[in-house]
Amino acid sequence: MYAYFPPESGDYLQPTLTADRGPLHLEARYNYEDLHTGSTWFGYNVTGGDTLSWEFTPMIGAIFGRLNGVGPGYRGSLQWRTLEFDSEGEYVFDTAESSASYFYNWSELRYRMNERFWAGIVFQHTRVYRSDREIQRGLFAGFSYRRVDFSGYLFNPDDDQRLVVVALSANW
Repeated sequence: MYAYFPPESGDYLQPTLTADRGPLHLEARYNYEDLHTGSTWFGYNVTGGDTLSWEFTPMIGAIFGRLNGVGPGYRGSLQWRTLEFDSEGEYVFDTAESSASYFYNWSELRYRMNERFWAGIVFQHTRVYRSDREIQRGLFAGFSYRRVDFSGYLFNPDDDQRLVVVALSANW
């Protein structure tokens, strides 16, 4: 669950549920592509590597609500020692207005201090809320306790239009 606190607009929650069984990846989201919009995603997980481990999941999704459309997407990660790079993106084909179609991306470069604590840099390209910046960049830090992860993000830290995001996730 992500809680967004954008400047000059209303705060909102962005829940995402994922399930993986073998190579099958399922995902349901709300307020991800647009506010008051849900989406469902189906993908295929592929993994590999030893010293440099990687995961990649190509996906296809259906988007419905205030925004209606379809989209190809992906989730991917690379991990080497204490460094991790995660990225997820999608191209949203707006079925009502093709000129409103767009590419979304969220990417993180993370340094794990140990099993419990991490920090890094984050980038996102989104249209859920309006910003003067095409690509927002920021810093984040987080920690794990048992099966729960907590993270805090600060986008555009050098700008008057700062965005704060707080994330809570549980794994089982």
